[in-house]
Amino acid sequence: MSSAHPSWARRPLPAGLVGSYAQPDWLVHREVLGSRLPPRVHAREFWRLEGDELEDAQRRATLAALDDQIAAGVDFVTDGEIRRESYSNRFANALEGIDLDRHGVAIDRTGREVPVPRVAGPIVWRGSTEVDYVALLKAHTDLPVKVTLPGPFTMTQQAQNDYYPDEETLAEAYATAVNAELTALFAAGADIVQLDEPYVQARPDQARAYAVACIDRALAGATGTTALHVCFGYGRHVEDKPNRYEYLGDLDACRADEISIECAQPNLDLVDLETLPHKTIHVGVINLRDTSVETPETVAGRIRAALEHLPAERMVVAPDCGMKYLTPEIARGKLTSMVAGRDLVLRELGLE
Repeated sequence: MSSAHPSWARRPLPAGLVGSYAQPDWLVHREVLGSRLPPRVHAREFWRLEGDELEDAQRRATLAALDDQIAAGVDFVTDGEIRRESYSNRFANALEGIDLDRHGVAIDRTGREVPVPRVAGPIVWRGSTEVDYVALLKAHTDLPVKVTLPGPFTMTQQAQNDYYPDEETLAEAYATAVNAELTALFAAGADIVQLDEPYVQARPDQARAYAVACIDRALAGATGTTALHVCFGYGRHVEDKPNRYEYLGDLDACRADEISIECAQPNLDLVDLETLPHKTIHVGVINLRDTSVETPETVAGRIRAALEHLPAERMVVAPDCGMKYLTPEIARGKLTSMVAGRDLVLRELGLE
């Protein structure tokens, strides 16, 4: 766990995406994308194109997402997860040991049965799924680059285990694979690598048993800033959210330098911020279920409220979660307002 403030945070209250950004309508079938929960297995029906045309379109859409981030004034950038059908399935289905021909079944966090990767053999990392886009982003910006990966605990909960003796052993195998990807990403020049672990909140009892151990295994040897995102589920699909995390404070002991949490939609009791005294915290100030664009003043009010529980030097300004289910126009407006609201607070604090 790093004790120093991350080197990429070049000003107080740095701002940027959690991970995903809106995919344009010319790239995806938005009605298919929005009609169901994020897929755990491949979902080719999301895309309007195929083959080389799809790859070229994804690259162009990624650069458009990068342009939007730069125009909004963020302090670090992501690829917007433009090539992904969900936050987890691109990486999870690229691993050896997954039977791509016969899917498994698992219960998602809403209680529904969904198709998931079926673990039929040893989980082994075959090579990076994301390194090439680190180079793409770095060729077009000098801003720090963040890459997101599904965490080992969450992938364990999103799989049918037909090989390992128990969940914990499967999570260890996933963690080793994630660590190989993380190592490759930092070697390629990534500045921040984030693990997405929403299922530590969805399955707190299992999380208490082994989540920190597998997260630490995944983050071992990191040579850059590491972050961990925890949420209650995409706002489009989950309307009613509790105002406190059931599993959060335990993460103060994990290797991650930073913890990213959602606060705006659930109207989080911000005392939860005090349960992570040794972490920089990405505070969600953009409600992604509400399709209206927050004003900078609304965003500034949410930042001020968080600063009553968290010093500015340990706060990052972010959306609640990924912006995947918004239209590009709404996502652009929300991102611009988020940075403008942050700037209002910086001026008030004399920290510009």
